[in-house]
Amino acid sequence: MPESTAELSVLYSEQGSVAIATLNRPQALNSFTRQMHRDLWAALERAEANPAIRALVITGAGRGFCAGADLSEFDFAPGPDLVERANPGPVIEQAFNPTVRRLQQLRMPTIAAVNGVAAGAGASLAMTCDIAIATPQASFIQAFSKIGLIPDAGGSWLLPQRLGMARAMALAMTGDKLTAVQARDWGLIWDVSDDCVAAALALAQRLAVMPTKALVATRELLQRAGSSSLDQQLDAERDMQSALGRTHDYIEGVLAFREKRTPQFKGE
Repeated sequence: MPESTAELSVLYSEQGSVAIATLNRPQALNSFTRQMHRDLWAALERAEANPAIRALVITGAGRGFCAGADLSEFDFAPGPDLVERANPGPVIEQAFNPTVRRLQQLRMPTIAAVNGVAAGAGASLAMTCDIAIATPQASFIQAFSKIGLIPDAGGSWLLPQRLGMARAMALAMTGDKLTAVQARDWGLIWDVSDDCVAAALALAQRLAVMPTKALVATRELLQRAGSSSLDQQLDAERDMQSALGRTHDYIEGVLAFREKRTPQFKGE
């Protein structure tokens, strides 16, 4: 086990009902190693295990958010089996894809505080979160084409969903840098703030006192919409509403509305 926080590739802390996971490899712009994925999974598990935690913020230490995969972990040494050793497929299957799936299945809303460059899978990580807020100095780069690869960690699905096909295709093919302001204006992220971490924490605290199950169900329905017909989505809405209608927060919300008082949601 690491002996100090300096050795932890992901730091975990809590502020009230909000958990904060900080990618902690600033010397490498928080690029992902396999260990960093495992440390992030451990942080997500800690948040899941604490019923008091009802929102999660992900940010980066230092001047970067996440520069994608740490290419130094790939074996490009000359010699036999170079192609097999340098193959990115296994790390995608064993690390990046599980990270995306875990975030998408988290029982609470997630916010990315993009404090600097988000490149490659780092941009995908920001988009995987439910909401993203960036500092004005942040940028988003689809760096894959520059090394002969394609967007991964969900990028090929998230980009056209957020931006439309024309912008997604051009960004993915050119690898051009997208500024934080342009990313907001194009719909890639929610907002830009001088202190993106403080803004993300404030929003997370706001979400943490809302009906958590309804927020997560909203995530699921909105993501499903792109591949569903209207009839399928109507049925999904009916079924989800019926399930949420059995929750404490639904009853509390309606009663508070009728009684003209502030609801006390429990996330249940």
